[in-house]
Parts: sequence; structure tokens; C-alpha cells
Amino acid sequence: MSPHSKSLVTIDDLSHGEIDALFSLAQVMSDSLDEQFGLCRGKIMASLFFEPSTRTRLSFETAMHRLGGSVITASDIGATSLAKGESISDMARVIGSYVDIIVIRHPWEGAAKVVADYAGVPVINAGDGGHQHPTQTLCDLYTIKKEKGTIQGLKIALWGDLKYGRTIHSLIFALAKFGANILFCPSPGLEVPEHIIKKLTAEYGGKMAKYATLNQSVKNAFSFLDAVYLTPSSPHQLAMMSDLNIQFELESGVDALYVTRPQKERFTAGEESREQGDPFPVVDKKLLRDKAFRKTLVMHPLPRVDELAYEMDADPRSKYFEQAAHGVPVRMALIAMLLGVKEVPPSPDDITPALDYPRYEHDSGARCANPRCVSVQKTELKYLKPDFIIVNREPLTLRCVYCEHGVEPKYVASAEWHEGKTATKIYHHADSRWARKIRPENLIVFSSEDEAGAKGFKPSHDVLEHPSKSHH
Repeated sequence: MSPHSKSLVTIDDLSHGEIDALFSLAQVMSDSLDEQFGLCRGKIMASLFFEPSTRTRLSFETAMHRLGGSVITASDIGATSLAKGESISDMARVIGSYVDIIVIRHPWEGAAKVVADYAGVPVINAGDGGHQHPTQTLCDLYTIKKEKGTIQGLKIALWGDLKYGRTIHSLIFALAKFGANILFCPSPGLEVPEHIIKKLTAEYGGKMAKYATLNQSVKNAFSFLDAVYLTPSSPHQLAMMSDLNIQFELESGVDALYVTRPQKERFTAGEESREQGDPFPVVDKKLLRDKAFRKTLVMHPLPRVDELAYEMDADPRSKYFEQAAHGVPVRMALIAMLLGVKEVPPSPDDITPALDYPRYEHDSGARCANPRCVSVQKTELKYLKPDFIIVNREPLTLRCVYCEHGVEPKYVASAEWHEGKTATKIYHHADSRWARKIRPENLIVFSSEDEAGAKGFKPSHDVLEHPSKSHH
């Protein structure tokens, strides 16, 4: 990892080998905390926490102090110029001129990317809305690896709010990167968002099996299971995946149970009212009496509310306080690596998949539908344009580069119409064979026929014959 050239916005910003190298450094630092003082002497970190935080903020600030650096801080948007309408990009430019590294937590998804794009210094995402929380994931992986010796092939159950839990979203991709199997156990109505599942299966190559497709014995053993992700590194033949495979995988028990609280601060009105209904079972000793949980690590990013019983604190399987304690050496290692005061080369056999999706080049038709995305906020519209990559052609799917939500346009056209004649300036259904022939650099998408018409495009014969044809 080269200094001053990298930020950590999502867990994808670190390769498998870089994470392993970071863990090795974190272990060294943990074993000799006093010897690290002075590594960052003269360096200043900006700690910008615009959402509540205890562990993340204090562990980052502790980490910088233990490295011998200094910290400046802002924790209330109302006490900053953001409250006056200042854009995130202007704030980033200014603060980036004061400090050597920035740590930011912000309620808007993609805000950390904007800061990283404009600050001119390394930026660490300490949580951006419900998007990602990559440093929490580093603490989670570090804990699992210390306790189990490896992550590859383990079975990790994710429990609770899988919809809004940003720690969950980062962890899903990291577990897949390290070859773990994932059991999804969501609270009712708080299942993993579809765009997360699509990215998981498309980019990490495993297979998903939904609860409804499993046989009764599997359902009985894991009554809270919603879906299973089986990694390509597992010994079974994924192409032949069946209930038998899944049952075999689960018989040896769950290696870790990762519990999360309901993220009520992100609930919609409908979700708030539903939450008053039947509560999801609490993780307690009674639940964990099942033989499948005999050697299970119980983990939680904290804070907890009512989803994890206090009686579990004395259980030797519980590792959540160790998880929190690991935050200091892990974040010390990350700060040292990003600032270049510790150059730790990744493993030569790095196995992170390299994907290079084409960019959507045109400023037409694609708008992020996520109301929490930074790209749709009024103060940021003055300089931020919608920015997407093309991640699939069947169905045509664009992914917002800020919040990673997907968009499936209804109509498409080419920027290279025949000889530039308006008579051949036509648009097609997004699922038509014509749509798949358009080169990425020429692709133009529209959300409606009116939008296509406003840009001077006429409907193709297929659109005229099937005006309401679905593109799914």
C-alpha cells in the first residue's frame, strides 16, 4: 500500500493480501503498544463524526495518540459550516489542507467517497449511512482470525438488521473475499438488500440458496435462516448444490454468530410500526443450547439494545468486548499504512478478484433512487453529477458509484446513430437485442419514453408495438 495515494471508503479498497498484511502489523502493534509512539509524530488526524459514535471515534483517536500524532475534531454538523449550506467537497478541500488524514462518519451514503475525492489526503470511512463501515469489518475479521486461525471455509451467521446494518454490508463482501460461507438470519422485513446480494454473487462467484428451497431438516435445525451463501472455496460442487450439500455444511455447526441491533434511526414509518409487533428472538444461552452453536463465537459490533442478553457476557463464546478492544491496534495499523510510516507489502499470492466495469458516460436517464445517497442531496447537486458503472447487460443494470444501489433503466439508445441523421435517432426497450449491441461508451439510458422524446429520440418499431413491455 503506497502512502498518500489510497483511502479506505469501502472494504473493496483493500485486497485480500493487504488485509492480511494489516492484520500482521496490528498484531505486532498490539504486542508492543508503547513502542509505536512516535511513528506519527507531527501528523494530524481530523476526526469528523456527524453521527453518534463511541467505540469507532474513541478507538480512532486513541490509535492516533498511541502513534504519537495529534487529533482535531468536529462532531456536530450544526456547529460546522455544513449547517450553513457548505458542500461536502468544499469542507473536504479545506480540512484536507489542515491535516494529514481524515476519518469521517456521515449519515449520507457515499459522503466518505466525496471527501476522499476532494480532500487530497487519505480518508477513512467510519460509516456512511447504511452503506458501509469498513474499519468495523477489519476488527470483525481480525477477531475471527485470531480465534479460529482462518476465515476460509468457516460458516458465519449474520443475525438481526441485515437491511440497514452498514457493518453487515461491509462484512458480507469481506467474508466472501476470504472464502467463508454466510448464513443470513434477518429480523422479519430487514433482509439483505437486493443490490448487495447481486454484487455478492456476481463478483465473488458463490451460490445463494433461499430458505424456501431448503429441505425440512435444514429448516428445522436453522429456523431463523433466510438464505445461505456457499463460497466457491468450499469442497462441494457448487453447480450441484442441493439440500444435501447445505445440510452437510451445517452439520459441523456455526463458527460465528454476528448479532446486530435494529438500526431504528434508518427505519421508514412502516418499518417503525412493524417493529412494534412480534420481537425477533433474543440471542441468549437458551437459543445457543443447540449443538450447532456449541463452538460458536458470539460477536456484535455494539452498541446492543435488546437483541443480545447480558447473561452472554460471561459465556466464553462471547467475543464482542474483545472485538471492540481490537479496534485500537487494527486502526493504528491502518493509519500507519495509509500515512506511509509503515510500508507493509501484501502477499504475492493475493487472490482478490479484479473487476473493471465500464463507466456509464452520459448524463442522461440515470438518477440514483436511494434518497440517502449523497448524489441526490440539494447541497451537493451543484457539483456532483450522477455517476454509474455498468455492472450487467441482462438485465441492464447500472450501479451508483457513491452508494452502490442499482438502477435498471427501461429504455436505451446509442449516441452513435447512423450518420447523425435524426431519422435514425431511436430508442429501444432495455431488454431488446438492440440494447445489448450498443457499446458501453455509446450507451444512453432513459427512465421513461417522455425523457427519451425530450432528448430528440423516437421509439423503435418494438417500442411502438409493445409500449408497456416489461424490461425485467
